[in-house]
This record gives sequence, structure tokens and C-alpha cells, in this order.
Amino acid sequence: MPRVRESNVVAAQWSPNGSIGTGDLTIPGTSIYGANVFGPDEQRQRLPKAIFRQLQATIDRGEPLDPGLADAVALAMKDWALEKGATHYTHWFQPLTGSTAEKHDSFFGPVGDGTALAQFTGKELVRGEPDASSFPSGGIRATFEARGYTAWDPTSPAFVLENPNGAYLCIPTAFASWTGEALDQKIPLLRSMSALNKSALRALRLFGDTVTPRVYTTIGPEQEYFLIDEQFFYQRPDLVATGRTLFGAKPAKGQQLDDHYFGSIPERVLAYMLEIEQELAKLGVPIKTRHNEVAPAQYEVAPIFENSNVGTDHQQLCMQVMQNVARRYGMVCLLHEKPFAGVNGSGKHNNWSMSTDEANLLDPGDTPHDNLQFLFFATAVISAVYTHQGLLRASIASAGQDHRLGANEAPPAIISIFLGRELEDVFTAIAAGEPAVSVAREVMNLGAHVLPDLPRDTGDRNRTSPFAFTGNRFEFRALGSNQSPSLANTVLNTIVAEAIDSLCEDIESKMAGTKKKPGKSFEEALGEVIAATYKTAGKVVFDGDGYSQEWHDEAAKRGLLNLRTTPDALPQLISERSQSVFSNYAVLDERELHARYEVALEQYVIKLNIEAETAADIAATMLLPAAARHITILKGVGLTALAKETLDLVTAFTKAIKTLQTANLDENHPTDLMDEAVYMRDTVMTAMNEVREIADQLERTVADDLWPLPRYSEMLFIK
Repeated sequence: MPRVRESNVVAAQWSPNGSIGTGDLTIPGTSIYGANVFGPDEQRQRLPKAIFRQLQATIDRGEPLDPGLADAVALAMKDWALEKGATHYTHWFQPLTGSTAEKHDSFFGPVGDGTALAQFTGKELVRGEPDASSFPSGGIRATFEARGYTAWDPTSPAFVLENPNGAYLCIPTAFASWTGEALDQKIPLLRSMSALNKSALRALRLFGDTVTPRVYTTIGPEQEYFLIDEQFFYQRPDLVATGRTLFGAKPAKGQQLDDHYFGSIPERVLAYMLEIEQELAKLGVPIKTRHNEVAPAQYEVAPIFENSNVGTDHQQLCMQVMQNVARRYGMVCLLHEKPFAGVNGSGKHNNWSMSTDEANLLDPGDTPHDNLQFLFFATAVISAVYTHQGLLRASIASAGQDHRLGANEAPPAIISIFLGRELEDVFTAIAAGEPAVSVAREVMNLGAHVLPDLPRDTGDRNRTSPFAFTGNRFEFRALGSNQSPSLANTVLNTIVAEAIDSLCEDIESKMAGTKKKPGKSFEEALGEVIAATYKTAGKVVFDGDGYSQEWHDEAAKRGLLNLRTTPDALPQLISERSQSVFSNYAVLDERELHARYEVALEQYVIKLNIEAETAADIAATMLLPAAARHITILKGVGLTALAKETLDLVTAFTKAIKTLQTANLDENHPTDLMDEAVYMRDTVMTAMNEVREIADQLERTVADDLWPLPRYSEMLFIK
């Protein structure tokens, strides 16, 4: 039996590695949800009442944090963590790498009698000082300037992460430079949430709401991912180094039968899902949904809505736990946007809304045209997306995304909004000065008396829309599966805050009137402002096939941007309009914004460079020798014609490898970062794709027992 087939047999074997089942969930105390979180229940039990109330005021209402309570919180947090078996603590933060970072310090310190004592002070809770020299800063700091600070975020609860050999306390923190600039994802997100809160409260006051204390944004990111056997993963240097397969011929069976989507979950995969859900439940991550996705070996997990800051922290935790737990089941969790060519890639649908403590501001109620407040906030979102479509596109740009956006499983690179037929008709009528009429829901009779009649939604869904209204929220569907939701939500919060303020100013102006013209009533002013705004911003609304050439042509006529690749999109991040909105709302200053642009561009270049070098190495040292051996075998048995065909491929392959190696030499790269990004995209990636095209032909030609890489037909279907 060929070596690869032996690997397949081993990979197909699996037996449960222990039971993680729970007891009777109807019994109080059986639930493990939040067991490893220092949340309100633990705080209430362990903190003095006055300190607990002060802390909750900071968490619930955004009131300034009293530094005096830090020592009491630190003591309670330490005692709780020690009871959970934690020997160390870490300030857990999100630098501009896209992942999380941590430096562990022990609670225990030696005392004079030769023993150790556990200590943790308010100072250690509130501030940490990691070595920041090796984190990307985009020019905010020189590499020799090492100091950075982490600052406790009391609005995101601390938690304990367990390890087979112990546990440690994680304290969510912000990360800033010595000069005070944001070096992380959290600080801008928190600033943007404050900006939107201020603008949304201004709007609510116009509507006569004088009591709502705060407005916050919520997210519920749907996480798509692939699972493959770890044996295949470690036999693929491209997967190990880049997260995606740089070679791989299309298998005879892919996803064309549509038999995987929502199919029965394989036993091994379900066991894995149950364990990640249990681990995440302990951490207070509210996972709600699990299912098979469209591509073979692709799955999805999704949480319930949470505050955007906590939801982002939880999303980072979710990715970490998913990858860690997969190894316990002999699998690897792939979060790259396009790990396999020719089958669907993975996204992270970002469900976004605005809420008070009492209501969702994007819930239209029973009839959207009767809910003026809903129409106001929906108009603000439409206006924001239209005005800042390029910035939104830039917020989700990456090397991995360039393989996915615009393909059949992902939204196109053109940012547009799907409202649904009923809501679009309401806005169209308002813009035309006509009375808006809501469509009554129909009932579907399924033709079998044993089945109930079902209410039909007033509009269908549109899977090709990058930004869709889905009943009581907007779903930004273009995020990549391994991306932090932070930047996209920072952008959303900020641009919607600007749009809300603009609408408020227009309404207030119309209500004030002039000396010659009396002011209008609030309702009249609101109607006119919504109508005028939609006449302009409605260009971004589209309810059709986003993949079609007709839409691309129509979008160009409407003046919508089509930023196909990362080098096309990233300049939008630092455009004059983007700098203005971030600066006006004190979310990112010019220096911080340019830093993010530089980091994103640099990471794009570095990732493509790693891919190119990896592809050239695999092609030259693994695939080319395999093809040469195959030619020798063919010649040895007299199959000269077949040997000649393979030799022609190998000759072209050798030339393509040399072209790639030459293109990726350092001396051939431009020195300007944007020029280098364009060079990587247009020259190096083109050369790499030519190497792959020939390699994939060779995979279909070379003897199976000689080909050194596991094939798609094995990786995707052996579960």
C-alpha cells in the first residue's frame, strides 16, 4: 500500500478520548456557563457593596473608574483565581498583529522564611509594562523604543484559562505606547463606542427620550472554519507556513453535490464541537449555533449578540479555543480565508446593531413605516455606508481576503446594502414623497394537512450582499474568518456616529426655521431629511445578484467603488475623508491611523513573500524530484511518449520555479512599501500562480506513490 494511503487509513481512525458530558441540566448549579469568569456574580459575592456598585457603574454606564477601588478588586480577583488553580496572571491584549498577546507573571513571590506568598495589587491590576519593541507599530515607535503599557479594561471581565498542567488569570487590557498612542485594537473600538453613544443619545433626545442613559453597539460574529486531520496538516509545509494550500489539483468530488451544507455532523467533529462549546461556556462566550458549512470539511459556530467590546474579546478567545481543542481530537482548525482553492472559503459574518438597555434601535417592530425612530437610525447606517464605502472595504482588506472576496461564496468587493423588499419599498416611497405602505405577511400552505401553515417573510435574503439588513440588525458579511472584528466595528461605530450627527443637524436646522420661513415640526423635518438622505445614499442599496457583470457595470454608473485587492483598498484607510471622521470623533488621530495603514500594508507584503518562498521551496525540493522520478520510471518501461509529455511539463515547471525565485529576490523588490505591495500582487503572485498551475497538472500525472503532498480528496473527505 502506498505511503499516502497508509496515512489515510490512520487518519480515518478515531475513538473518543474521554467523556465531557454534563449532568442533569434541570438541576440548579449544573450549568458551567461563566464558571471561569470573574463576572458580576463573583464580584457581588467577593467585593464590598460600595466597591461593587462603583465597578458596575463603570461597566454599565461608562462612568470614570475610581482608581481607589483597584486594590480591593485585585485582592478579590486574586483569591478567586487561586481557587481556580491559577498560579500566574497576564494582561491579555490585542496588538496590531491580529491575534492576542500575553506575558505571564506569577502571583507568588519569596518571603524571608523560605516560603512563597501570593500577592496581587491594584497597581499590578491596572497597569502592566510589557516589552513592546517587537510588536508592529507602523512607525509610532522606533524599534529600539521598547516601552509600552497595558491598561486594565474593567468593562470586559477577567477570566481563567485552563491548561492540562495548570491555569492562569487573563485580564483584558488595552495596549498603548509610552507616548500614549493606541498600539492595539481595543482602544479605538472603545473610543468609537463612546462616540456612537454620544451621537445616538443626541438623536434619542430629539425623539423625546430623556431617560435612556446609554446606547451601545452589539455584535454576533458567525465564525466559519475548516477541520482537517493533523497528519495531513504536518505533511503540507504550505499549510504549516501560510495557513493555505499553495498547491492542490481540483478533486473529482468537491462541493458540487451540495451534500455537506447543514448535513449530519460527523461524530468526531461533533465531539470536538461539544468540547469547544463547553470550554467557551466556562469563559462566558454565549455560543448558540453549530452546523456544517458549504464546503467539505467546513463548519460554523455562532454566538448570541453581545456588547461590541466584550464580543470582540470573546471572538478572539473563540478562535484560540477552537485551535487548541482541535489538537485533542487529532485535527487542526484552519482559519485562513481560503485554505483550499476551488471550494468555498471562510468568512466571519459580523452581525451589528445599536441598543439601549431596553431596546434594539434597529428593530423595526411590526411595520417599519410606522417606526420613525427605526427609520432614522436605519437611514444613518445607509448614509454612513454610502459615504464611507471605501473605508469599510479597507477595514477588511488582507492577503487572505484577496482570494475570497468576489468569489461565489463571498460578497463582492463592491460594498452595497441589501434592505429587503419591504424596507426598500418604504424608503423608496419616502424619497418619492409618497405614503409608505408595509406589506402584510402572507401565509404559506405547504399542501400537507399535518404540516402547519407558515408565515412568509416579506422579502427573501440575498447571500451576495456584503452588508445586509436581516430583520433587526445589519450583517457585514465581508469579514475574513481569521480577522479580528475590532477594526471593522471601530469603523462602523465611527461612521454611523457621524451620520447620526449629520441627520440631527439637518433636522434641527429645519425645525429652527428662518426669519422668513417658520420652522417645521419634528415629524415633518424628519421625513424631509430621510427623503433627501436616501435620494443620495440610496445608490448603495442593491437587491440583486452581486456576482453578476450587470451589477458591476451598474455599480460603476452609480459611482460605487470596486476595490478588488488589498493594495487597491488600503489607501482608503488614510484618505482625507477617513482621517477627518476618525479625528473629529477622537477615535484615531492621524499618526495612529497611518500606523494601521503601514502595518496592514507591511503584513500584506510579508505574507505574500512567505507564500512565494514556501511555494518555490516545495516546488523545487518536493514536487520537481517526484516528477523526475516519474519520468525515469516511464522511460524504464518504454513509455517514451508519456515520458516526453511529462518532461515537457517538468521543463516548463523548472522555468516557472526559476521565474518565481528571481521575482522574489530582495533586490528586485521596490523600496516604497505601496510599490512593493503592488509588485507582490502583480509580479510575484503571478509567477507563483504559474508554478501552481503546472504543479497541479503534474499532480494529475505523477504516480500516486511518488507525489509527496496529501491531495484535496484526502484532506477534505477523511474525517
